[in-house]
Amino acid sequence: MSLTLGHGPLSGDPARGNFTIDGPEHRIFVQRSPKRVRVEIGGEIVADTTRALRLHETGHLPVYYMPLDDVRRDLLEPTDLATTCPFKGEASYWSVVVGDRIEENVAWTYADPLDGVDVIAGHVAFYLDRVDAIYEESVRLVGHPRDPYHRVDTMRSDRRVHVSLDGEVLAETRRPMAVFETGLQPRWYIPRADVRTARLTQSDKVTVCPYKGVASYWSLDDGPANVAWSYDEPLPEGLGLADHVCFLGDDITVQVDIDR
Repeated sequence: MSLTLGHGPLSGDPARGNFTIDGPEHRIFVQRSPKRVRVEIGGEIVADTTRALRLHETGHLPVYYMPLDDVRRDLLEPTDLATTCPFKGEASYWSVVVGDRIEENVAWTYADPLDGVDVIAGHVAFYLDRVDAIYEESVRLVGHPRDPYHRVDTMRSDRRVHVSLDGEVLAETRRPMAVFETGLQPRWYIPRADVRTARLTQSDKVTVCPYKGVASYWSLDDGPANVAWSYDEPLPEGLGLADHVCFLGDDITVQVDIDR
């Protein structure tokens, strides 16, 4: 669905064209990020850099690697954990200690990375789901680092969208918001006023999209679970999706027509 996932050029099954990409099936691409990146744990800024590397790897989401010189070494404690990546080499791990709080093995480094990725030597990466916050400039990151090769286009449409389950109409509109996202089928978001909300019950499921924001989910009161979702506070790429609902499920039919 981006540079390294789906059918992206560095994925395991890249789309075909009038060119070839030489090299192994598993590919790694490292690019310097122009953004200021900060990592916060326990109220302390553990890392603060304008020299972060963004590592793209086949089948994986992007990862920031930050120079050790831009990390609070006084908050890092080496551990005995070591892992081996056949594509990058042997990783050693660090815990972060802030006051009484210890985040064990929350960061890792490749002291002697394999040929071809030696640029990440002297850099450290963090498990972002275990830190309190990560900032790009002064904006708190939601989910993983954004892939600059992943695009989300949110736009108004005048197509007719009809959503049903076994012939029962759940929603119908001629004023949807269309979302075109790299590697995904178009998604159609329907104004809540055009949805039979009485049939929906909010569930406990929540997902995070670094491009659109935090989604809450809805189930049918007597049917399948988590068949609809909404973004109450969408990120800039999803502006316009607030107070809209999108449907998707094995038993859900979403019909999109053009009025002529």
